[in-house]
Formats: sequence, C-alpha cells, structure tokens
Amino acid sequence: MTTHSKPLTVLLTDPVGESLGLSLPPGSLVTETNDGPWPEPLLWRADEVASPGTWAKYLSAREAGLQPVLLQDESGVEEWWDGELCPGMMSDPGDHHAEEVLMDFWESAASESEEDAGGTLAPFTGGWPGLASPGRAAADPATTAADVAGGLVGHWLKSPRPALVPVGRTADIPAAIGWSGPVNYENDVARLCAVLRSWEDRFGVRVVALSYARLDLSVAAPPQTLDEALAVAAEHFAFCPDNIWQGYESIRLYAEEALLGNAHWTFWWD
Repeated sequence: MTTHSKPLTVLLTDPVGESLGLSLPPGSLVTETNDGPWPEPLLWRADEVASPGTWAKYLSAREAGLQPVLLQDESGVEEWWDGELCPGMMSDPGDHHAEEVLMDFWESAASESEEDAGGTLAPFTGGWPGLASPGRAAADPATTAADVAGGLVGHWLKSPRPALVPVGRTADIPAAIGWSGPVNYENDVARLCAVLRSWEDRFGVRVVALSYARLDLSVAAPPQTLDEALAVAAEHFAFCPDNIWQGYESIRLYAEEALLGNAHWTFWWD
C-alpha cells in the first residue's frame, strides 16, 4: 500500500511542522520496517509519553493531512513500530468490500466455533447474519475520540506515544503503516481497514490507539438496544473472534456486556 507521506517529508527539514501550521514536540520519523528501510516516512512519533489530554492537542494536524493515533509499547516488543512494521504486505483498503470481508471471516470463525462449542454463536446460527444498520449519532466523532483516548492513557495504555500518520481517515492507519497485530488471523490488514471504513461511516468510529496486537476505537454512535448490539456483535465476532472466544460465553453475552451504549471498542488478536 502506498501512503501519501508528503506532510511527513516536510518534517525532515521542518521538524516542528511550522510550515504545516503545527508546533510539534521533539520526535522522529519512522522509516524502518520488517524488510528494512521504507522509501518514505510511515509515521511521525513523539519522544514524549502521552498524557490524558495529549491526543486532542494533535487534532489540528488533520488539516495538514495527518491523523493522530497513540502507539503503545508492549512488554518484550518495545517500540514495535520501529522494525516490526510490514507495509509491503498491505493492499489498499479501497480494493475490498466490508461485507464481503466480514462474510469471509464469519464463515471461518463460525465453522470453528461450531466444532468447538456451538453455543458461542448464540443467538445466531451458522449463516452470516448481514451488516448491522447504521447507529444513531450520539456525539461528535472527534470529541468522542478525544474523550476515549484520554480515558485510555494511564489506564489501559500505560506509556503511549503520540503519533501522526499521513492518511485521510483514521480507518486507513493500520494498513498505511503496515501494522501486523492480527498477523495470526489476517496478513493483509487492508481488509480489516475496509471494515473500519464501514464502521466510520455507520458508527462514527475512529482509530485512537494501536498496540502490538491490540486496536482501540472510539464510537460516536454505539448500539443503544440489545437487537442493535447483537447485530454489531456479529460483526465483531467476524472481525476478531478472540474478543468472544477469550472472555465471553457467547455473542449474546458480548453484546450485552461489551457493546450496549459503549463508546469504546477494543480488539486483541492472540
């Protein structure tokens, strides 16, 4: 996947981003990948550790074509964004259709669930149930993202670094930088980004944080009824079965406990 890195290239000679209307703290451009140096900067990341209000301060960078995200170190894989990224493995999110991707994932995960414990799919059967209806906007997506990111810092994310990625929408961040967190589930993260694009459109989702194998999203229009939550939970099961397999007895329980009215969605791949 090719990224539009011109704003980052500017930072080579203008490290604070003054010409972009920014005032960045000390930081560095990341070009090192799993396959060696990448010809263009993949992201900029700050040297400083984020505070609860840091993410919101970077929102103005969107006007320069840069999307903010928090990057969290992992025990044993510290600073995974320097040498662990795999942009050469990624296609373009626009080459994929969200429902086709989810249907494919659903069929695989549902088949495995039926073999191991059929109750996991409840209240659904083996067939793909289709996309959930769009949510009802409850808040501004940017405001919700800032609130969710602020709540993650110091709690779920102990020492995240602010970063900027040259993409037009946050849904494309994982593929643009070559994030490989779900590699044991899907090599081409652009397919997951196609789903994130659909969630942006239907639920006001924004990518706010990436860890080595974890993804955190804010949700401006989360499901408000159990039926709505069940439909979304089916998509989550297809997107990341580990969310249900490792913590919930069924899709129904996940919908009730993790999704109803929740403005924060998180995914983790084993």
